[in-house]
Amino acid sequence: MNVVYVTGNKNKAKYFSKLLGIDIEHHPADVVEIQSLDAEEVVVAKAKEAYVQLAKPVIVEDTSLEFKSMGRLPGTFIKWFLEEIGTEGLCRLADNDPQRLAHASATFVNYDGKKAKIFKGGLDGTIAKEPRGNTDFGWNPIFIPEGKQQTLGEMNEQEFEAAYTKVKPFAELKKYLNSVNIWTIT
Repeated sequence: MNVVYVTGNKNKAKYFSKLLGIDIEHHPADVVEIQSLDAEEVVVAKAKEAYVQLAKPVIVEDTSLEFKSMGRLPGTFIKWFLEEIGTEGLCRLADNDPQRLAHASATFVNYDGKKAKIFKGGLDGTIAKEPRGNTDFGWNPIFIPEGKQQTLGEMNEQEFEAAYTKVKPFAELKKYLNSVNIWTIT
């Protein structure tokens, strides 16, 4: 069975393949993202639409960054918050919380046209007072994982991978894909 990782970001697809241990096909399907603070609802809707477009099993993901002082916001809307106010603006939103508490999470779904298998990961942390480090990807320069002093954007590759694989549930996805014999990942 073939499965396609749906993303328009080639670097994200390359990193996804690296962390799964296989060279997975990716496709930049243009899917509508529904408006919801429920990450599972968002990712399942995206996966179903991608499946219809590609006519093959897909893996889709969605990330969320919640500021504890703002309830579940920005949450699944983080992409649009970044586009509108940038990382500096997000830091200013966190100024209302002296502790600057946050939760980063990701949800993967493997959808085969019938069944959606969901995988969730997450990591508590804080929001930096100013963006720091590599600014090439999303909110990495403002999120500091719990117990760390550096933002994801400041971390070396080994430190970043350790945090990234807590936010994104690669191990669970890999185990599942092996169990359903989509392929064998070593």
